[in-house]
Amino acid sequence: RLAVDTEMMAEVRRISEAVGPDYTFLVVDAMTGQDAVSVAEAFHTTLALDGVILSKVDGDARGGAALSVKEVTGRPIAFASTGERVADFEQFHPDRMADRILGMGDVLTLIERVEQEYDQDVAAKAEQAILEGSFTLDDFLEQMAQVRKMGPLSGIIGMLPGVPKEVKDADIGEKELNRVEAIIRSMTTEERRRPELINGSRRLRIANGSGTSTSEVNNLLKQFKEMAKMMKRFGGAPQGKGKAKGRGSAKMPKLPSLPSLPQLN
Repeated sequence: RLAVDTEMMAEVRRISEAVGPDYTFLVVDAMTGQDAVSVAEAFHTTLALDGVILSKVDGDARGGAALSVKEVTGRPIAFASTGERVADFEQFHPDRMADRILGMGDVLTLIERVEQEYDQDVAAKAEQAILEGSFTLDDFLEQMAQVRKMGPLSGIIGMLPGVPKEVKDADIGEKELNRVEAIIRSMTTEERRRPELINGSRRLRIANGSGTSTSEVNNLLKQFKEMAKMMKRFGGAPQGKGKAKGRGSAKMPKLPSLPSLPQLN
């Protein structure tokens, strides 16, 4: 809420007295700005808050104003939410939020999310396919599914440091992923394994089956072909070449090898 209602606050107090909660948290929208401060102060006076939950951290606002809530209430920000799923509800880390506010990304949270959500068997299979130069559209589909488990693509990009603002603000949504997935799923098993079999009539069939155009199918196949060539070159590189030496480097968390999403436009 952006306004404090006396009657509502009295009702909240009665509910709290009747229920006797173990903990009382105030959910603060990271995009509300300075209005959140006055609301938090009123709620804390009424309920004696135990902490604050910061929501919509993945939005356009960086949440700097909402952090003022801690100063006003004297209570810590316990959790932060970047989406609507249970997996998007995470423990709040002030140093990481500071990095986000400064536009430095949040690599540690991204690594943790990858470790929690990403299937390591699928990642190992994809890595082996890349090294062997046998990465197929089926492998690409599996990688897309793994990325989707980690939340919106725009949120993942926002955690990367050094990403230009225009890229973060770009409309990278589920629609594009859905179109790519629809095209691939409209192919036969053999076509996914051997895209070179897809001639003009097959492309028309795939476009009709996926609700897209033949030009979109052509673009996907063209970019996947270029990506496959790049992977074959990568797979042929000497193992271990260019790896950094140093104590503890073996324990460094590793992000999965995910090909870039082909652009259909």
